[in-house]
Amino acid sequence: MRHLIVVAGHAVPFRFDRLDSDEGWYLKPFQKGEGRFYTAHAEAGVRLASEDPGSLLIFSGGQTDGDAGPRSEGQGYWLIAEYREWFGDRSVRERAQTEEFSRDSLENVLFSLCRFREVTGFYPERLTCVGWQFKEKRFDLHRAAVRFPRERYRYVGVNDPEDLATAEGHEEVRRQVFERDPYGAGPEPASKREARNPFRRYHGYRGSCPEAAALLDHRGPELFAGPLPWA
Repeated sequence: MRHLIVVAGHAVPFRFDRLDSDEGWYLKPFQKGEGRFYTAHAEAGVRLASEDPGSLLIFSGGQTDGDAGPRSEGQGYWLIAEYREWFGDRSVRERAQTEEFSRDSLENVLFSLCRFREVTGFYPERLTCVGWQFKEKRFDLHRAAVRFPRERYRYVGVNDPEDLATAEGHEEVRRQVFERDPYGAGPEPASKREARNPFRRYHGYRGSCPEAAALLDHRGPELFAGPLPWA
């Protein structure tokens, strides 16, 4: 396997018979009406993996919601695929994993690269990220921050929320934060990560992915200039 497909989680599901409505998800107030869109992200990831037998699918997202208990977004999306019988291709199940420590979109990308290394013993040659259409520019900032080559990267925007104008307004603010602070080391992103880690979980990627340890510790704002196994 040389191709990493990352589905970035947004919330934790809990009623798999109600996935197409808000009733099936632990949602924050700003996520009202979005529950039914998230299942399509999981499905898109599975279908992309189905098309490429040389891919590893990773559902990424930590235990971000205290109300949900110690359930991760990544595990929740994996269980969606399981409940939906892998959207018609159960063979993908053997190439699907979870990444359960990320607290924001940058960590979705970076931690999934490390998780790929944990599973396969090496790093991917190709990277595909799956998520909201309106977040494509932000994920390209993350791609640049981890210095993954543009020519081996793809973003698949699946859909957008109904209130796209509001979502785009919030996204513009978040994108500007990462433009100034590519690694999210400043007070604002750091506080958001802290809030999205109610169970105080901490990853071990520095040990399992030593080639990326310096990048994991890099705070910026200048881009990391050291050697990277995928760059």
